[in-house]
Amino acid sequence: MSPHRRSLAALATALLAVALLPAVDASAADPSYAANSACQGRRLRVPGAERLVSHCLDDLTTAALLPRGLTDPIDYGGLQAAGTVNPSHVPGVQLDGYFPDTSTTNTLHGWNHDSQFVIRLPEHWNGGLVVAGPPGTRRQYANDQIISDQVLAKGFAYAATDKGNTGPELYKDGDKPGDAIMEWHLRVAQLAVAAKLVTAQHYGRPPTQTYAAGLSAAGYLVRWQLEHFPQLYTGGIDWNGLLLTRDAPNLLTNLPPALRAYPRFERHEPGAAEAMYAEGYPKGSEDLWRAHKGLWDSLQRTIREELDPEYDGPVQGGTPFCPEGTGAGCDTDYDYASRPAAVHDAVGRVSLTGRISRPLITLQGTYDVLLPITRTGDVYDKLVADSGRADLHRYYRIENGTHTDGFRDVAPKAVRSMQSCFTEAFDDLVNWTRSGVAPPPSHTVPLPGERTANGEIPAGCTL
Repeated sequence: MSPHRRSLAALATALLAVALLPAVDASAADPSYAANSACQGRRLRVPGAERLVSHCLDDLTTAALLPRGLTDPIDYGGLQAAGTVNPSHVPGVQLDGYFPDTSTTNTLHGWNHDSQFVIRLPEHWNGGLVVAGPPGTRRQYANDQIISDQVLAKGFAYAATDKGNTGPELYKDGDKPGDAIMEWHLRVAQLAVAAKLVTAQHYGRPPTQTYAAGLSAAGYLVRWQLEHFPQLYTGGIDWNGLLLTRDAPNLLTNLPPALRAYPRFERHEPGAAEAMYAEGYPKGSEDLWRAHKGLWDSLQRTIREELDPEYDGPVQGGTPFCPEGTGAGCDTDYDYASRPAAVHDAVGRVSLTGRISRPLITLQGTYDVLLPITRTGDVYDKLVADSGRADLHRYYRIENGTHTDGFRDVAPKAVRSMQSCFTEAFDDLVNWTRSGVAPPPSHTVPLPGERTANGEIPAGCTL
């Protein structure tokens, strides 16, 4: 059996074990639980959880959770455009806890324990469940504004995980290259199984539909779940998902060219802008480049350290990307093609194939300058088509959308918000899987009408 197949077999065994592990009784964990009429007589148990605390709340949405310390703005900061109005007044139950784990990068709640999760069970339930991981190196509350608030208001239960390791040194979790990322997949699937079971306890019946949803790194997780654990899901929606494949283009080939070319662009050197364009960073997105230079470096270093820890590139003390004394080596000159076969094998271990087995909607902004669309979304769409699964996929290229909506405030005349595109696409996914109403064919979604008086792109999205 190949190493990749052994990894999948280990994941499947771990998932089966979830249902056999002892569970913590939520009603015993929080004295207020039994006192609240909405929770009277409920004794919720999250299979496999090592710790569990419950809260009966009159509102499960972000604005109401914040003063109670049941969400964290550090997790979701910068993911939503300023002035966005979110749904509110969704009563229900919130469960916070963690599964057994040996790493301690997540310090939320003072637990200093990874594999933390949150499960939200609205009082008025429509029979569905949404499962999500966080983008980047964030934690379980990262999607609270952009996904949780939106789906709870529609009546869905919601569950999210920190994916088992967090922070800029998450690559230290594991024994060999790719272990930390493989844990991401395990923790999402583990939570999907547990959330289905606790949802059935709470409402007296299991969910009729379960959807995977996620932005950026979590979009990658959605794709992987539908490729490898389709039996857990009805469908999925990924938003600006990152791409890992054994062959170029992939994340490790996309970012170093920007790290090399952008400093030249800042110095107004001839040919620098053209070099950026050639690597997929589109004309018109230039105002976003400065705001992303630190993200290019941090994402490249984190993923490269996880998949190629032996690399020791030249350290150029004093440059924006290679500060003296970091000891990490400089990834500006990283060349994936020249790295040993073992590195390519490690990337292959966590790679996507396009072989989805459930309906998937992909959204990506044409002005995504962290993960250029021609090197990521376009490539994954072709992988799906080449694997013969095009009928299960809808791919919407959102004109002038960028990686996260918070960057709209950096360049409001260049960037549109994608939040409404997500909510409409999610509704389309639900109609597709519940009623058989196929979404519109894949296409590029144009800007929503005329610009405002000051030249900004208006809100709105029609797929």
